[in-house]
Amino acid sequence: MQYRTLGTSGLSVSPVCLGTMTFGIPVAENDAIRLVHTAIDLGINFIDTANVYEGYSRYLGSAGGVAELIVGKALRDRRDRMIITTKVGAPVGPGPQDRGLSPVHVLRELDRSLRRLHTDFIDHYVIHWPDKIVPLKTTLAALETAWRQGKIRSFGVSNHAAWQICELLWIAERRGGPPVVSSQIPLSLLRREFQNDLAFCLKHGIGVTPYQSLQGGLLTGKYRRGKAPPEGSRAAEKPDWVWKLDSAMYDRLEAIAALGGQISAPMTHYALAWTLAQPAVSSVVVGATRAEQIRDAVAASELTIPADHFSQLDALCPPPWRQPDPVRG
Repeated sequence: MQYRTLGTSGLSVSPVCLGTMTFGIPVAENDAIRLVHTAIDLGINFIDTANVYEGYSRYLGSAGGVAELIVGKALRDRRDRMIITTKVGAPVGPGPQDRGLSPVHVLRELDRSLRRLHTDFIDHYVIHWPDKIVPLKTTLAALETAWRQGKIRSFGVSNHAAWQICELLWIAERRGGPPVVSSQIPLSLLRREFQNDLAFCLKHGIGVTPYQSLQGGLLTGKYRRGKAPPEGSRAAEKPDWVWKLDSAMYDRLEAIAALGGQISAPMTHYALAWTLAQPAVSSVVVGATRAEQIRDAVAASELTIPADHFSQLDALCPPPWRQPDPVRG
């Protein structure tokens, strides 16, 4: 496995990061622990969780904590073999201090995450969502406190735009605090609205860790025109988490599968390899319910997509509009 650097953190991470959002239901604790151990055995050293993750039981404002508890048990005797990322900011209750990025919430939830994960420190702590109420400088001050206490070693952001990352870098430079080193964004062949931010991240040493790169399973090849979603699939068990499967979507999926077929690559491998080939990408967050899915992700990290395929994929799945350069073209 070829490890990559996570931005300017100094951390070397596997190109596949094990996601844990489904830990709890449908992935029961013992099965989830086995998945974590399988990932480690395959060379994966990077795991992503969050204080709100609890599988399909999750809803806006649910208490969460289930996935962190499972990860803590799975890594009890393997802590030094895995870089842990967990996140903060999403609602965990009905109270005014049960959400957001205030110092009260961030520092309280950090301590709770540390207890659930059975660890003294978080390798990489991530702001889950922007908070329109709390200024970035206030959140950064809380993260700096945690960093100086040794409770976190580095931090990143999730679902933030390039301009917000730029402001965090500027504040950190002025204060002398820890800089943001990663950006976790939804990115797949079917969802590319953050595509134009990748150049900024590359220029400023921000490691990108995309999630939803298989777009809820749409880019795995499991959904076929005219057939019901297969048993056990997300579309069958949690249809609200999957985009609408209409004729236009099937046209696009079949065209992507055909391009993958030209190099004998299963659709899952092909879609993940495309994401890993994007600028600034350090590691792709991949959730799994079976060990075979982890093996597929590792195999995808070793696949090279032919150069001429990228323009064809751009025609099938257009990137967002970008301001033309009147000087350089």
